[in-house]
Amino acid sequence: MAKWTPKHEAPEPLEGPVVATITGGTILWFVLFLVQIPFYNWFDDHGHLWWVWTCLAGAGLGLIGIWYVRGRDAAIKRAAAAAAADSDSDSEKGATP
Repeated sequence: MAKWTPKHEAPEPLEGPVVATITGGTILWFVLFLVQIPFYNWFDDHGHLWWVWTCLAGAGLGLIGIWYVRGRDAAIKRAAAAAAADSDSDSEKGATP
């Protein structure tokens, strides 16, 4: 069997408002949980109680996701600032006789 090889380079990953996206999703999961609470007995009677707990789990995992992406975003910004500082110091070294 022949090994598959890509025919072209993979595109760069898209960077967007990751923190806002994860925060919005977390809020949505929590709102869905709150909306289902008044119907808890109906969900229980029909065997769909897992829907309620899935929304709560989504909100909880979203909180972990917010913590993670905020740390990732801060690390990316620190790395960019360090790279800019290194390029500035390199250009200053070259400019002095």
